Parts: sequence; C-alpha cells; structure tokens
Amino acid sequence: MADDIEPTDAAADVLAEVVARIDWPDRAAGQQATARWNSLTKPEGALGRLEDLGTWWACVRGQCPPAPPQRPVLVIVAGDHGVARTARTSAYPPEVTAQMVRTFLSERAAANALARQVGAHVRVVDVSVDAPEDYADDLDPRVVASRVRRSSGSIDREDAMTAEEAARAFSLGVAIADEEIDAGADLLIVGDMGIGNTTAASAIIGLLAPADLMSVVGRGTGIDDATWMRKAAAVRDAMRRGKPHKGATLELLATIGGPDIAVMVGLLLGAAARRTPVLLDGTVISAAALIAHRAAYKSRDWWQAAHRSTEPAHSAALGRLDLTPLLDLQMRLGEGTGALLAVPLVAAAAAALGEMLTFAEAGVSTAGEPAE
Repeated sequence: MADDIEPTDAAADVLAEVVARIDWPDRAAGQQATARWNSLTKPEGALGRLEDLGTWWACVRGQCPPAPPQRPVLVIVAGDHGVARTARTSAYPPEVTAQMVRTFLSERAAANALARQVGAHVRVVDVSVDAPEDYADDLDPRVVASRVRRSSGSIDREDAMTAEEAARAFSLGVAIADEEIDAGADLLIVGDMGIGNTTAASAIIGLLAPADLMSVVGRGTGIDDATWMRKAAAVRDAMRRGKPHKGATLELLATIGGPDIAVMVGLLLGAAARRTPVLLDGTVISAAALIAHRAAYKSRDWWQAAHRSTEPAHSAALGRLDLTPLLDLQMRLGEGTGALLAVPLVAAAAAALGEMLTFAEAGVSTAGEPAE
C-alpha cells in the first residue's frame, strides 16, 4: 500500500467538522405526523408504507404537514475505475463514460427522461472519467471544473487514489451539497456513471455489510461467466487490501473506493449536515452510504432507500443500513433512475398527509362512534 495513504490533518478536520454538524431529523414533527395520520378519514394504517414515508418526510422537513418536494435535484457523479481496464471486469470499455456524460448533457439519457417526468433538475459532475480533459472542451465548464484525476487505480493491486485526492473528492461532495441546497434543493438524489464502479462498490459492501464474496458480486453491466470470475477475483483482492481500513473513512476511500464514491460520501454527509433528505438509488451510492453511516450514524435517518437493484450487493447494503426500499422494479441501470421514480411517492405521501380531512373536519364517525 502507498506510503501517502494517511490522511492529512486538514482532511481529517474537514470530515470531523461535517460529522459534528449532523443531528437527528425533527422527531417532534414525526410525532405530529403520526398523530395526524391517525386522525385522518381512513382506518389506522390503511395507507401502509405511504404513511411511514409521509412521517419520514415530515421529520426531515421539520414540519407537519410538510409541503411536497419543490426542487428535487439529481447529481450524476461520473468516474471510471482502473480495475475495469486491468482486470477486465466490465462488459463495456471505459470510453462509454465520456460518451454518456455527453448524453446526459444532451438531456437524452434515461435519467434525463425520468427527471423531466418528476420535475427534477439534473447536474453532471466529472470527477474521474477515463478520458483526456479536453474531451469536454465544448461542454459546460462546470462539468470538469473540479476533476480529481483521470480514472482510479486498479483496487485489486493498488490504491484507488492518494490521501490528498480522497480528501479533495470528499470536500467536493460536501461543496456540491451546499451549492445545490443553497440554490433551493429540498430533496437530493445521487446518480452514478462509471465503468467498474460496481466492482469497487461490491468490495466496500463486502467489507462493511459484511457479506461473503459470492453474495456481493453481481453481473453489473451484464457480464458473462468468465468476466464474472475475473470480477469476483478482483473484489476478493480489493476486500483483502481494504480490510485494515474498515473503520477509517478517508483511508478506506483512498484504498478501494475512488473519487466518485468519495464525492458521494461527501454529498451524503453534507446533505445530512444541512438537514436535507436524500433518496438512495442503487449499489454504488449504497456503498457510499455504508461508509457515511460508519462516519456519522445519525446520517442514515436523512436517507430513504428508493428501490432495490438486481445487484446482490445492493440488498446486502440495505440490510446493513436497515432500510427497506420503496420500489422493486428489477432495475440496475444506475444514473439515479430508480430513485427518481420514488419522487412521486414522496409527493403523494406529503399530499395525503396535508390535504386529507380529519374525521372531525369531515364530520365522519370514527370506529366505535355512533353516526350522527
């Protein structure tokens, strides 16, 4: 392992400062929401998990009844992983990521289509795409303004990045959360785009869930048996390399994470510190969530699992986080697509909680009361 893996004091201070600002969501608002659900014109619990979702939304918005999401924002974090090129763990070449960045910016990808349907703003950030910097010369300069490096190291045999790069990526994630929240975001979604990212995510989930190798290595982009075997070997070796750093946020990210996952950890913790909820998408963001949760256990209550991916590692991560997904549509695309589909559910829960009449307001008899 590289000698410079130890984080600098400044980097540790940034992490500690963000963690120190994270507190629980507003439990009083949650209690008010529970009481209101029980007073509305329906049998208790008749709206099932929609009631739980509405109560969570009241908690994280700090009011009851809460308004539906007004400005959901999807941040797509793009970054490639060197293990895909060296160990050949993906069905697609790294060049795809740069091409997809252009597709996102043309607003014609799946994530763009779904974001339009739910009224979400889309932001794309290249933190470690495996392409020359000039590939984006004709694109929005914000896309590559904070690029950390070109691809990550091959985590089965070398560190994903240096300690300094891990600190920069984490701080970038916190800064992005601040920027979007300052611009009015009241619900964040983090999407992923990168060749090899499920290999890194599987290694992290295998370590932190914890879960055995066979239950975290999936088919990713639709790989064949030979590629799956190479991926399993790479995940095994990465887990072995990461094991000494399980309890150290920045060290683990530098060893077997990558700039994209470090940015996601920063986004998750930064959002929690700013009291802003996040809908978790699939495997990669859930791996980041495991790391963020170990750094700040209160942060988990600011997140909602939007859907269950077909990737086995995702179920392992959700189990460790004790989060039950809202949807199970057999999706595995990433990009934030699964989480986008849950935005209308949040809006529906808020609408039901806020717009339904109570029994008293409607003049409806409650159970056991005689009708007037």
